Amino acid sequence: MYHSGIESPKGVWWKPAHGGEKVWAAIAFAWCIVLFAMMPLWHVRGGQNPAGIRHRVEPERYRERVTEFIQQYQVGEEKGIPVVAPPPGSHVYIQAQMWRWTPVLRLQQGVEYIVHLSSVDMNHGFNLYPLNINFQVVPGYDYGLKMTPSEPGEYKIICNEFCGVGHHLMVGKIIVEPRQAASLEGGAQ
Repeated sequence: MYHSGIESPKGVWWKPAHGGEKVWAAIAFAWCIVLFAMMPLWHVRGGQNPAGIRHRVEPERYRERVTEFIQQYQVGEEKGIPVVAPPPGSHVYIQAQMWRWTPVLRLQQGVEYIVHLSSVDMNHGFNLYPLNINFQVVPGYDYGLKMTPSEPGEYKIICNEFCGVGHHLMVGKIIVEPRQAASLEGGAQ
């Protein structure tokens, strides 16, 4: 049997809510207000959102800057991708392009770097695995993130924004080398 929208549904939907229903509705509404208020507070106090340098840049100019950076600090090559070892505390540049990250970075533990990210072709996602660092990389913008590697090891850069047929191959690398024993001994004296 079919009913039109003009006919009232069967049941007791028009009666006022029971006292228990009102309490649960009030609790749900209050919890929504708490979560809504937490969003700006967590952004300021939580420390998980990267607040960095951002400015517009022409994709071709960013590509040229990455090329200069590679020529200045290249120490090797890994599977056709340059490996660079910039000096401690410097600005480092990573370029996203279908379907690779360039270059491989070799950084030192405990030293702050400003990592610049940009894309030269389309939107990409920067995910530093196994850490929980996610960032949207958009062409035309240079994002500078302050980063201090605290643990040595190899960290994978994974694109988490679908960028085409070769998306699954877009994996880069940051190598964090441990502090030199000599510098630790010199600091202890």
